[in-house]
Amino acid sequence: MPEVEISVGGRTFEVACQEGEEAFLQAAAAMLDSEATVLVEQTGRIPETRMLLMSGLMLADRTAGVEDKVKGMESEIESLKAELKALKDAPPPEPQRIEVPVVPNSVTDTLAELAAQAEALAERVEERASDS
Repeated sequence: MPEVEISVGGRTFEVACQEGEEAFLQAAAAMLDSEATVLVEQTGRIPETRMLLMSGLMLADRTAGVEDKVKGMESEIESLKAELKALKDAPPPEPQRIEVPVVPNSVTDTLAELAAQAEALAERVEERASDS
């Protein structure tokens, strides 16, 4: 079983851990040391047990806050998943009917007739103009 030397609040400790867990122990000790350093800076020299207790409590408080946030986010994720499922399960919306104005056939026929009459009239005018 490997032994790891850690430093917390300016004090050094030898701690045993399982094989392969040394890095995790060092990371946890660094977090505890961060809290202990704040305590030592604020209060000066305090007994080792009190420093470790207070540092542990401060970390536990921070951890509880993070756990609350995680639970809130998990709840929000579940809510969003339910909304997404409801959207997927809902029938597709009915297609919207869009009215496009169309010129009636009678109007186009009348316009074609008027155009033909205008062309005929133009031809007569040209014929008279060329006769004169």
